[in-house]
This record gives sequence, structure tokens and C-alpha cells, in this order.
Amino acid sequence: MSTTDAGVAVITLTEDDLGPYVTHAPTRHWLTGPGLPGDSGLLTFDPLRTTGLRTLADAADDPAEHLRDRLVIGELLYPAGMETESLLLDGDTGEITTTYLFEAMDSRPFAPSLEALVRFASVTEELAALRGEFAAYAGRHGTKAATEASRRLLALFEEGTGGEVPPYWKAAALIRPLALVAGPGTDSGLSLDLPARLLDQEFGQGRVARFEEVDFPAALTHEPTRRFLRETGLPENAVLFHLETDVPLPTLTEYFASERADDYPLEALPAHADHLIRLGHLVEENSLVIDGRTGEVLNFSEPEATLHPLNTDVSTLAFTLWLLHHERRIDAHLGHELTTEAYDQLAAAMIQTLASLDPTTTTTHASWHYWTDLFQDEAGGVL
Repeated sequence: MSTTDAGVAVITLTEDDLGPYVTHAPTRHWLTGPGLPGDSGLLTFDPLRTTGLRTLADAADDPAEHLRDRLVIGELLYPAGMETESLLLDGDTGEITTTYLFEAMDSRPFAPSLEALVRFASVTEELAALRGEFAAYAGRHGTKAATEASRRLLALFEEGTGGEVPPYWKAAALIRPLALVAGPGTDSGLSLDLPARLLDQEFGQGRVARFEEVDFPAALTHEPTRRFLRETGLPENAVLFHLETDVPLPTLTEYFASERADDYPLEALPAHADHLIRLGHLVEENSLVIDGRTGEVLNFSEPEATLHPLNTDVSTLAFTLWLLHHERRIDAHLGHELTTEAYDQLAAAMIQTLASLDPTTTTTHASWHYWTDLFQDEAGGVL
């Protein structure tokens, strides 16, 4: 095996490395010629660098019989906290599939060849960086731009699959371009500028609440947050979130003093609870609060009496709620294909898309995060 640029740019194998494992001529040519990228934001071929070619029988405990001779060549790069999915090469056909080494009872289609795999990863990264095939989208934002980019990426995948796009890449084409919907917050003073009426169009007229000045407590001094809640608002009911609209927004202290005085000790509240404004509740006894001084959005776990970062501000909160709702519409349109065939791959695409606009939602900032934890909850059916 050889690499270039200090083991980063390209990984190639020699004919001796391939030995009897790879009999498919185009695959042998690719591995000894163009090689595999040593640096990718989507996947890694480090197993080739560290252990060389090995069969699944050597890498996993008691894999399914029909998979034993597949070659482990890499791994998908999933968000922190998610199980690692391995890339398998069929040495006889050149087909790429994925499996989890800890169970390895079945595999899922991933790419018809190494050439297609490298190309799929490359154009997906071009979308993320808005270069190459997607350079024209730099500076463009809104639902039209996202829809066009999604169609373009899906078409690029279809070119190498006869129209049968594997679930991972279909999720990438349908979810990742949604990051183009929101632009940087140059007008709002927040993280993001959302298109006008985006929430109304998604959730329906009359289902997005906008606040008046009388609804704000004195503790809410962050003006961009006040303006966003007045002019853009938030959905009253969304996946995992219910907005309280019956009374003016209370501080966390006021809420527990009036609504939970009999079953929750006020001394357990955070020291700055008078500066935390409660917008509503999340599932499993979690309150969604805003720091009135900074606009930071937090999750207050009532059973644990702990605060965790949730979103950078209300603009990224609104985008999160929109993204969750929109993903459900997409999956319903597909007959729930993604949630039944590739829930984990869909969850990864959702987390990566959200993190591209709001780094607060990544688990690199904490050992646990509400959105990313629930996105992965297949049993709970969040997506």
C-alpha cells in the first residue's frame, strides 16, 4: 500500500496487496491506479492504512455466511455518539455495501463501484462547500435554491446507479441541501436569516405564534430575540415541542412558582433562573428556555434540574423545528422509505445538516444533546 502527501491525499494498493482478494478487474485497476481519497468529510479509508485488506470474517465476530468474504475497506464518518458503519467491498463484483461490525448479519447497498463511491462523496462535499458542481449556489438561499440543489445532487447520483439511488445517498440528496434554506443572519442580528413566511408555509397559516411586547418579561433584554419573536414567531406545535401561548412568557422562576410549586423545589432551579424565559416544553419533562440577556436557547431538564445547550438562538431553533417537520413530509412522500430502510443514515444526515448551521447542536460541545440524541432514537420514531 502507498499514500501521498504524508498519508492524506490518496491511498493506493499494490497488486501484491490485492492478492487473491480482488478478482474484479476494474476494481483492481482503481485500487492500484486512481486510488481512494485519504481525506473526506463523509467517509474514511483508514482501515486500509492501518490493517490493510481484511475480510469481514477476520474483522467481525461470526458474520453472516454470505458476507464473510467481503473486504472491509473503510468506515462512514457519523456524528459523535453514533455507531460506526463499515464499508464492504465485494472483490468479485466491485460492489460497495455497508454493515455494522458488531452484528454483521446483513448489509445495505452503498455504491455500484469504487469509481461511483468516490464520485458520490466528491459531489456531496462540493455541495457542502458550494464549489464545483454547486459553485453557482454560493450566496443563494431559500427554498427554491434548496430544491434545485437537491434535484441536481439526486441526478448526479442517478447517473451511476441506473436510477436506483442507495438510501444513504438519497438521504444526502434530500436532506443536506436544506441547509441552503437559511442564510447568515445579516438582517436579523441572529445566527440565521430565514425566508419570509417560511414557518407559515410549512406549518400552516394560524399555526405560527407571533408575540407582542406585552408578552415579554423585563428579563428578555436581547433585542434580536424580541424582534424575531414579534416578526417571525415560532410554531405553536412542532415535533417534540409545544409553545406556551396562553399567558405572557414567564421566567423560569415565575413558571415553577405558579405552576409547579407543589412538586418542584425552587431552590433546585439554576442561580440565574430569573434571567431564563420559558417558551414552552419539550417531551419528557424538559422546558425550553431562552437566556434573556444573550438569546441562547437551552433545555432545562426538570427531573435532573440541569441546563443543557439546545440551539444558538431562536433563529436556529426555528430552523430545527422546520427541518424536523419538513423531513417528515419528505419521508411520507417517499412512503417512509428512508425511516424504514435507513433510519440511522437519515439521522446522520439530519444531524450533519443541522450542525452545518448551528454548531451548538453537535455533541462536540457536550456529552449529551437533546436534538441529536432524539434524532437517533429509532424506537421513538422521532424522524
